[in-house]
Amino acid sequence: MKAVILREFGAPEVLHIEEVPTPSPGPGEVLVEVHSVSVNRTLDLVVRQGKYPSDIRLPLVLGVDPSGVVTAIGAGVERPKVGERVAVVSMIACGQCRYCQEGEEANCINSRHIGVHRWGGYADYVAVPARNTFSIPERLSFAEATVITRHFPMAFNLLINKANLQAGEWVLVMGAVGALGSCGVQVGKMLGAKVIAGAGSDERVALALSYGADFGVNYRSQDLAKEVMRITNGNGADVVFENIADPTLWPGAFNSLAWAGRLVTAGGHGGGQVTLDVKRLYLRRMRIIGAAGTNRRDVERSLEAAAAGKIRAVISRTMPLREAAAAHRIVEQNQIVGKIILEPTAE
Repeated sequence: MKAVILREFGAPEVLHIEEVPTPSPGPGEVLVEVHSVSVNRTLDLVVRQGKYPSDIRLPLVLGVDPSGVVTAIGAGVERPKVGERVAVVSMIACGQCRYCQEGEEANCINSRHIGVHRWGGYADYVAVPARNTFSIPERLSFAEATVITRHFPMAFNLLINKANLQAGEWVLVMGAVGALGSCGVQVGKMLGAKVIAGAGSDERVALALSYGADFGVNYRSQDLAKEVMRITNGNGADVVFENIADPTLWPGAFNSLAWAGRLVTAGGHGGGQVTLDVKRLYLRRMRIIGAAGTNRRDVERSLEAAAAGKIRAVISRTMPLREAAAAHRIVEQNQIVGKIILEPTAE
């Protein structure tokens, strides 16, 4: 089969397409013919650069969210069946720790990732645990399924399981046009919240409004906290959906919180180190909640919502697998809206 092999860390040019043996599914695994896989900033670009904070063994095939068709099954697998269209979720929970035992796989302390700790979907075929596959609803394409299962489950986890966002509450979504932020906007609206989109330009604010946000703020040119207080008649945001961790943007997001507000955060593209006003935190009875990963129910909820037309995938473009290096360069330039999809089946 063809696969994009990472044999050394570095610039996009280290990605080379090669012919390698097609894997066979082991016990509890299935073999998926890949039709779609996305390019992700952290779990692809940062891994490729050798900067991911985990043990990465080379050679590696990137690609954490492949979707495709099951072509073979290993011993002990009852579902999915051969011929079934499936989306693959990256995180492999250990199944043994206290969190897995409690059904909170998102908090697994021994998790591994497809495309990071074992070969992923930048290939014609990928062998994955059957448990990591989810049936794709008929109305969704492979590309849509890839995007829906990549970020929407985390948005549901953050806003429902962690922040307990309620209908009628105010939610400020930072980076509202980014891969995770755009999901936060849509999930917030689906839950009946009043959504304020924070973005870094007037054009991106307008895009966030097109995704369903009720209000928008350009946090590069406006005083974010002041605008949020104006929009909410002095209440502030009951929930802040933060996924940037930029030291210049964090104060505005944090100061936008209402009394007893909840800030949920996942992501650190802005650097990850911020200054926290602890006095404001405790005097105003606020909470900051860090979270990552997803539970099975979050994935199922995402696919159900997409099938019902309640949320939609935002896709920038599709490219053949052989153009993986070019796709990485485009994502590095940070000039796109939506995901870039690689298609191994494209010529």
